[in-house]
Amino acid sequence: MRIGELAARAGVSVRALRYYEEHGLLTSDRSPSGQRHYGEESVERVRFIQGLYAAGLSSRTIVELLPCVETPSERNSDAALERMAQERDRLSAHIEELMRTRDALDRLVAMARDYRETMRPRATAG
Repeated sequence: MRIGELAARAGVSVRALRYYEEHGLLTSDRSPSGQRHYGEESVERVRFIQGLYAAGLSSRTIVELLPCVETPSERNSDAALERMAQERDRLSAHIEELMRTRDALDRLVAMARDYRETMRPRATAG
């Protein structure tokens, strides 16, 4: 199938498919005129790649995980599990940092609100 059909069937843009190829995530055969042609299995591969991106993985990490799919073995599976655990730890650390940042912003918002209250005119008893 040609690139446009793969894009439509997998629910991604043609640009995304070109990006995947550029980064070694997807391969195609080329016609004599240079057109890309993909096998039927490419639809599922693109969907799998999309799932990995949705999990927050980078192209570089996805390339490291693909041997587990392409040549399943206990060794490749162990390597993929270890790499995914590392990514989960990285994401957890990032979430913790974001929570600290949010808490700091919450403190600033509270201070700004308190200050804003001091600017309101006071009602005088009369």
